Amino acid sequence: MSQTVLITGANGQLGKELVELFSEKGFDVYGFGRDKMDVTNQEQVKEIIHRIKPNIVLHSAAHTKVDLAESEPAQAFAINAYGTRNVAVVAEQVGAKLVYVSTDYVFDGTGTEPYHEFSPTSPLGVYGKSKLAGEQFVRDLHSQFFIVRTSWVYGKHGGNFVKTMLKLGEERKELSVVADQIGCPTYTLDLAMTILELVQTEKYGVYHVSNSGQCSWYEFAKAIFEEAGMDVSVNPCTTADFPRPAPRPAYSVFKHMSLEINSFLIPRDWKSGLSHFLNTIN
Repeated sequence: MSQTVLITGANGQLGKELVELFSEKGFDVYGFGRDKMDVTNQEQVKEIIHRIKPNIVLHSAAHTKVDLAESEPAQAFAINAYGTRNVAVVAEQVGAKLVYVSTDYVFDGTGTEPYHEFSPTSPLGVYGKSKLAGEQFVRDLHSQFFIVRTSWVYGKHGGNFVKTMLKLGEERKELSVVADQIGCPTYTLDLAMTILELVQTEKYGVYHVSNSGQCSWYEFAKAIFEEAGMDVSVNPCTTADFPRPAPRPAYSVFKHMSLEINSFLIPRDWKSGLSHFLNTIN
């Protein structure tokens, strides 16, 4: 009996990857972008989920424009907090397992040790606060959930850091990239594979899912050009050199404690993920 999966944010970079992977694995997949299902519209969410009656809901729809969120907090909370509430309530009504994709921005980045799933949260900006509010709604309103926090996401769909670097590398011989923010790159394929593994169990809870290892944006950029065989010189700079409206966590390295304790595979090293990605797009 094939399982039915409903995916929100199906036009996003992770959403598209989830639609492809779950379809390939034989699930009955219903993907909705904002044009077909606006998560802030409670009636619409209710009508669609009750009609489809999925076994699993993968909620990847989000307001992800971190800097824009600072100037439109109501919009960010409407989508990330109340939109998540709307999905969680109805997923619970139909008895579906729920995956909520969250972020490393729930941490303030002042730590020096990798953050595990029970580390105290204290988001700096509107985006992180609105995503954390979404986590809280999931915990309060749903009984079979996986909160999957991820970071520095890139993949073949949508815009992301890796694609931006490749494009800039074609245009320039020299670039400056921030070296004082440390985190974990995450390849959407590896993230989707872990989500696939999680939902086939009842090991509910909060999970940190990123590729293994850590780097700065500067080191990430250098690795991208090296791997792509492009001759671009990358110079380290500081966050202060590139002021942005939203504060970024300076250190948001993940410890994959929940994956370890619950005997799930830890995603491969970030360099291997990057190498696989660059090979697929070539």
